[in-house]
Amino acid sequence: MTTGARRRMGVEERREQLIAVALDLFSHRSPEDVSIDEVAEAAGISRPLVYHYFPGKQQLYEAALRRAAEELTARFVEPHEGPLGARLLRVMERFFDFVEEHGPGFSALMRGGPAIGSTRTSAMIDGVRQAAYVQILAHLGIPDPAPRLELVVRSWISLAETTALLWLEGRPIPRTELQRQLVHDFAALAAVSAAYDERMARVVRQILADEPADGMFADLVGRLVALPEPVRCA
Repeated sequence: MTTGARRRMGVEERREQLIAVALDLFSHRSPEDVSIDEVAEAAGISRPLVYHYFPGKQQLYEAALRRAAEELTARFVEPHEGPLGARLLRVMERFFDFVEEHGPGFSALMRGGPAIGSTRTSAMIDGVRQAAYVQILAHLGIPDPAPRLELVVRSWISLAETTALLWLEGRPIPRTELQRQLVHDFAALAAVSAAYDERMARVVRQILADEPADGMFADLVGRLVALPEPVRCA
């Protein structure tokens, strides 16, 4: 039996392959536990050839992180159509798709992994957070937010990140519940801020005005109204 000759890859094609292989390995195990030998074996090439394209594991790791950051950033892009609650829910669904698909790689991206302290790695992480921040402001139609609104949006992004990292440790709460809860968290943060600031109150009133009776934020109000009465001791 004869086999066809293996096609020779160009430089960029081979780099893309190695990044994809590294991302796949990082999705199952923490990057510091993945060796260059494993990357080479998964790519079907020799260890020296990996070093031909990437000077070291750190450079390959950063290239993989950069690709993960680009993909995660894209998950926050959502058409500006329909009520805000429904848009945020779709964003959270795609966000948790990424979290579930990449697992340890997501943790490494947001926590810094073996590259913690690296200026380039920190810039990637900050870039993802900033892109999410800009997207949310675009949905609100407020490009130049007041301080309280900036605090609400950035706090919510941080909450979503922390929630996802904690969820990965044991997944004690169903994912679908967390996605809805995070959308409700955004409404709660905005509502509390509105109690202190008239500009935030206007933002919240506009959000609620655009929500249908069966929308995400109306669902939160319904859940709060349905809370059981506390048991009073005689």
